[in-house]
Amino acid sequence: MNSMIFLTWLAPVFLGWFAGWLVNYLSDVLPVARRFSRPTCADCGAPFSWTDYLLFRACSNAHPRRIRLWIVQAAMTALSVYAWLTPPAKAGYFLSLVLLAYFGVLFVIDLEHRLILHPTSVFGAALGMVFGVVSHGLWDTLIGGALGFAIMLVFYYIGVLFTRIRARRLAALGMEPDDEEALGFGDVLLIAILGLMVGPLVWFCLLYGVLLGGLVSLVLLLWMIGSGKYKSGALMTFIPYGPYFIFTAVLIIYFPKFLALLVPD
Repeated sequence: MNSMIFLTWLAPVFLGWFAGWLVNYLSDVLPVARRFSRPTCADCGAPFSWTDYLLFRACSNAHPRRIRLWIVQAAMTALSVYAWLTPPAKAGYFLSLVLLAYFGVLFVIDLEHRLILHPTSVFGAALGMVFGVVSHGLWDTLIGGALGFAIMLVFYYIGVLFTRIRARRLAALGMEPDDEEALGFGDVLLIAILGLMVGPLVWFCLLYGVLLGGLVSLVLLLWMIGSGKYKSGALMTFIPYGPYFIFTAVLIIYFPKFLALLVPD
C-alpha cells in the first residue's frame, strides 16, 4: 500500500519536472533558432553539451544558468501535482499537463522576448480545438475563438494607431523611434486560441488580463519614480500582455472556485 501511494505521488512529480524541462528547452531554442536545436548560453552564445544542459550545469564559459530555469521547474512540478489531484472537468490530467506546458512556453517566451511565434500559434490552435471540444463542446469552442479574435483585432488596430502616435512622441523627445508595438498580431492569435480553450469566457481573459497588466505597470512606474529611475520616455515603453492573458486563462481552467469570486452570476 505504501509503495502504491509513493508511486501515485511520484508520477505527477516526475511528469511535472519533465514538463518544466521541456518548457525551459523550448523557451531557450525557439526564439533563437525557430526550431528544435542544441541550446546555447544566453550570456555568451556557447552551445551546451546535452549532458550539461540536462543536468542544469553552467556553460563551457562558466556562466550559470538563469534563475528562470528553477522557477519554471518548481512551478510546473507544483501545477502538475495540482492537476493530478484536481484535473479540469472532462479534460483529465494528461491533456491538462500538455496544456500547462504549452502555456509555460508561451508565458516565458513572451515575457523574455515579447514574441508569440507562428509555430506555437499553429500548435496552440490545434490544442485549443481539442481541449475546447472535450471541455465544453464544438459550438462554445468556435464561439470563444471567433469572439476572442474579433475583439482583439479591434484592439490591435487601436494599438497600431497608438504606435504611430508614440513614434511621433519619441521623435519630439529627441529619441530614436523603434519597432515596438502596443499589440502584435500574435496577441490577436493568442486570444483566439485562448477563446477556443475557455469558450465564451474569453472576455474574462481580456478584461482581467488588461487590468492585471495595468496594475503591474502602475506598480513598476511607482517603483521607478520612487527609486529615481524614471525617465521622460518611460510611459512610451510597452509591456507584453500575453503573460497576463495566459494567467487569467489558467484561472478559468484550473481554479474555477477562484474564478467564481471574480465572475458575476
